[in-house]
This record gives sequence, C-alpha cells and structure tokens, in this order.
Amino acid sequence: MSDVTHEISAGLRAGRLIPYLGTGVSALRAPGDVPASPADLAAFLGSQVALPKRARGNPWAAAQYIESRRHRSTLTALMDKAYAEPVKPVGLHEMLAAYAPPLIVDTWYDGAMRTALETGCPADAWGEIQGITRAGIGEFQWFRAYDAAGQEVPVAEARNWKTILYKPHGSVTPAHNYLIADSDYVEVLTEIDIQTPIPDIVRFRRTECGFVFLGCRFDDQMLRIYARQIMKRSAGPYYAVVEPEVMSRNELRFLEINGIRPVCISLDAITDLLAA
Repeated sequence: MSDVTHEISAGLRAGRLIPYLGTGVSALRAPGDVPASPADLAAFLGSQVALPKRARGNPWAAAQYIESRRHRSTLTALMDKAYAEPVKPVGLHEMLAAYAPPLIVDTWYDGAMRTALETGCPADAWGEIQGITRAGIGEFQWFRAYDAAGQEVPVAEARNWKTILYKPHGSVTPAHNYLIADSDYVEVLTEIDIQTPIPDIVRFRRTECGFVFLGCRFDDQMLRIYARQIMKRSAGPYYAVVEPEVMSRNELRFLEINGIRPVCISLDAITDLLAA
C-alpha cells in the first residue's frame, strides 16, 4: 500500500477522515435502470417529459422545467419513479459502514449507503440528516433528521449518533426529499456561504477531521460550491480519489485551490487497498 493510501485507510479507520461520496460510488454497481449520474438522471427526465433544448442534458434545469410546467408533485413523482428500485450497496458502502466514521456525506439520491448502515451498524448508533426543498412546506427549515428506522426525529437527537449520514441533496429514502430543481438551490446557495443550510452537528463533527472525496466530479459550479462549503473550517487533510484523464482543467484547478490532494487510482482499486 502506498503512503497516501495508507494515510487514507488509517484516517478512515480512526474517524479522522470524513468520506464524501459522489455519483461514481453508485456507478460501481452493476448497470441497471436507476440513474447513477447527473447525465443518467437528465436522460431519464427527458424520457418522461418533452424538454426544451436548453434543459436537455442538465438534470437541474430539466427538473426546473418540469416543476414550473407540471407542478412540484409531478417532479417528485418522477424522482420517485427514477429511484423506485432499491440500490444494493457495493463493497465501498459496506466498508464505510463498518468503519462507522462520525460523519458520511453522500451526495446522490439513492439509498445504498443507508442500506449498508442498516445492515452493518446497531440501530441506535446512527441516523441520517437530509437537505429538504423549501418549496411549499410553509416553514423555515433547511433539513430534517431520521433515525435508523426511518422515523423523523428532532435534529438534536443526532448528537447521540456515533455515525451521521448527511445527504445534502436529499434521498428517495426514507421520506422522498429531493433538492433537484434550480429553484431548490436559489436560497441554499444564497445562504450557504454563512453555513445556515448546513446542520450545526455536521459543522461540529468536521472541525477536527479531513475529507476524502470518493467518486466525485467537480465539473459543475453547484457541486463545487457544496464541496467547498461542507469542508469549510475543517482541519484537513483532504484527498480526492480521481482519474485525472477524465477530469477537466477546471476540476483539477478546484482541487489545487482548495488544497485537495489528488490520488490517482480507481475506486475499485482503492476499495481493494482499504480492505487489505
């Protein structure tokens, strides 16, 4: 094992590194009908609703068009349809559940990481906090918390969980929360620089930790903003498992600016090394 992968492995095992999961982790599973990337999700939405050219290929713009023309309930129903088939965890999900770090950030809509925690951790040892849309809820709230049984609980209960699964964009499980349309992000991105949409317990737990980005792309400004703000005021170090040949110059520049060390290895290979 190289020095850097040893550092990552040791940091995860000791709870000093927070895993930050992108869509590349979901894509490790066998191909199926569940969208495993923004491009997949955009294609699914385009297969359900005739989209204008400006919204094709972009899931956030496609979702905004559907919400504005067909109502929010239609958009939610389509997201439920897209993620109706449960996604089984891959080895990396299961390994992270076994490590039981203080915080896991998962940025995709499927429930695979939750399923891994259900299988690999005691029910009283973990819970989940999800970002929620403010559309139509009539309350000033940015997120909700759910225990291992999927019941909504006060966010304050998260202090008692050894592991918090943080889904900043929501998830199909357990309550069908989705931040997906452009309008969902307007207020969030206005407030996120002062950290209001990020739960206090998430901010507290990152303080003495670094992050390891797994399966993440930074080819969209919104994704870059979320990553930068969630890792803000954390102790470091920072790593990103990447395949540089598929990353753009802007993505590599983002890593450099934010002091994130690229680790040029595939997710399959890092999984094998972490398991060793």
